[in-house]
Amino acid sequence: MQGVLTGFAVIAVVIAVGYVLGLRGHLGPQGREVLTRLAFHVASPALLFTTLATADLSVVFSSRLLVTALSTVAVAGAFVAVGVVRRWGVGRTTIGALCSGYVNSGNLGIPIAVYVLGDASLVAPVLLFQLVLVTPVAVTILDLSGGGGEGPLWRRLLTPLRNPIALGSLAGVAVAATGLRVPAPVMDPLTLIGNMSVPAVLLAFGISLCGSTMPMRGADREPVLLAVALKAFGQPAAAWALASGVFGLRGAQLLDVVVTSALPAAQNLYTYASTYEVGERLARDAILVSTVVSVPVLVGVATVLG
Repeated sequence: MQGVLTGFAVIAVVIAVGYVLGLRGHLGPQGREVLTRLAFHVASPALLFTTLATADLSVVFSSRLLVTALSTVAVAGAFVAVGVVRRWGVGRTTIGALCSGYVNSGNLGIPIAVYVLGDASLVAPVLLFQLVLVTPVAVTILDLSGGGGEGPLWRRLLTPLRNPIALGSLAGVAVAATGLRVPAPVMDPLTLIGNMSVPAVLLAFGISLCGSTMPMRGADREPVLLAVALKAFGQPAAAWALASGVFGLRGAQLLDVVVTSALPAAQNLYTYASTYEVGERLARDAILVSTVVSVPVLVGVATVLG
């Protein structure tokens, strides 16, 4: 299980560095906000563009993608249903739904795909699905629910084109679909900027832990518990049922989709919550707890199906 432990160790070290930076105040009182804004408005859009611009979009037709999409919709829909009944609000419910089904396919999924599954490309379907569809839809909902829905209809329809995350994703897909080759003088600086995204997100997350209370307490306890249960257990269970029962996947293919579905909630979800100032504690606690819980889950999945 070297891949599982290696992936988690990398994330833990960077988050710990962020925690120390926050504890000692090296980045000042606005350090977390600056890192969050840097990641959301600059680094993440660049990373999404460079990733998608060179991606093989044919993976969207694979059975793995269908399993990922359906299992994500299932757990996110379950959270939304509870959120509506409990009246948690659109923005908070959106963040919780993301924490229930948006997996850490980048900085954790890639090393685990390499060390556990033996092929980094196996994480591509879930990565593209989240970048191309889930992210633009989610940030658009957050934009509209946060006041972006005011104004004429044409302005509301153009909301995705005014969001840097959605814009970076859509631009990357457009380049990949048309087969255009971005010149090196343009791509290289974007790649360099995009490389800041994951470290900035993890450092900001580590800083946010300074002075924070224990997770799963207070008003967010119920949505955090629900999001963690859906993410850690509901999504891999749904992926296994769909992959084996509906699509007839067996062996390595079944292992691939269940392992990627069992990955914890992605750290960049905290960036979205912090940027829109909604569900920040929900995102932080759900990411932290799901990351811890996913370690034995991933080990168990790899042992049983491997």
